[in-house]
Amino acid sequence: MYLYESYLKDNHQKDLLELADGLARTFSKHAEEIDEEGRFPYENFDAMKEKGYTSLTVPEKFGGKGINLYEFIMLQERIASGDASTALSVGWHLGIMLEMVDDQEWSDDLFERMARLVVDENALINRAATEPASGSPTRGAMPETRAIQRDNGWVINGRKSFTSMAPGLDYALVSGEINQSGKKGFFLVDMKSKGISIEKKWNTMSMRGTRSDDLVLQDVKLPLDALIEESEKPRDKKLPKAWLLHIPACYLGVAIAARNYAIKFASEYSPNSLPGPIKDVAEVQRKIGEMELELLKAREMMYSIAWRWVTEPDKRKGMAGELAAVKHVATNGASTVVDLAMRIVGARGLFNDCPMQRYYRDVRAGLHNPPMDDAVISLLAANAFDNHQGPN
Repeated sequence: MYLYESYLKDNHQKDLLELADGLARTFSKHAEEIDEEGRFPYENFDAMKEKGYTSLTVPEKFGGKGINLYEFIMLQERIASGDASTALSVGWHLGIMLEMVDDQEWSDDLFERMARLVVDENALINRAATEPASGSPTRGAMPETRAIQRDNGWVINGRKSFTSMAPGLDYALVSGEINQSGKKGFFLVDMKSKGISIEKKWNTMSMRGTRSDDLVLQDVKLPLDALIEESEKPRDKKLPKAWLLHIPACYLGVAIAARNYAIKFASEYSPNSLPGPIKDVAEVQRKIGEMELELLKAREMMYSIAWRWVTEPDKRKGMAGELAAVKHVATNGASTVVDLAMRIVGARGLFNDCPMQRYYRDVRAGLHNPPMDDAVISLLAANAFDNHQGPN
């Protein structure tokens, strides 16, 4: 755990990291199998539930540990170095509670209701907002999913894509247009409800274990209180979604796993054309140094900005640019690290029994998670013009 020593603030964080470390070591043992079969890692989630990992972001007053953003990303980065699909999946679940702690948009009763599902029932929850036609919800499109109020309840019809953990979810927060009014809401949907089905669409090269299949809702009937979010705040009133830092944390975890494998390989592989292992070759050392530099830049940026979010809450509203920049720098940096590691391992890294090929495939998914690179650059440019004061 030496890669985290400089980031640990206290013994509480050390204990949390030891929990994640133990889970990550276990997950790494069957990550190859999960990837090959493209199946949902039920056993990993059972282990996390048993250890209380899936309730860590629930406030203490409701039975969780109430971990903060800084601790969240540290744990997620470590879990991802063991199995990236598991980390990315559970990150969406954990992030829901963390988002609600920050935004305080839910009533106390609703918050407790949701928390009890996670703590008492070990329920897995994720938002289902992306659709085939509208793409990522971060682009702002109105969902084609329709929720119509009828007979003291709701009837929902629609299709959601990229629904991570679909086979393992107990509940989904489904976005939909309310009564064709142009207003969007989120509905708490029990995955056992009649009219719900999962179409196995997730046949990808990356993050295969997330099972981000399509969620299909056909005349799904819900009670009135299933509508738990409505009439979103104006953009200038919203806090940035800091919990989305679990995305760069995940891909940096993949990069760390690739880095560790490459260093081990370079330390042990000794071709007969050399007097010793390839770690003594100048070019290999240069690549290792470049990997370390990329990781240092991205991780220092991610952890420092997360710490500022935690310790300087009065500055949160103005941190959208920094948070988005972390995702851009970290996911692109992680791809660079894995590329360098792949070059050190060489053609052996192409074999299916070598974890390098999985790291190489998984890390590329980060480039397609929100916010996208173009949106980050546009946001930073807009901020620059908005804050321009003219020449000094």
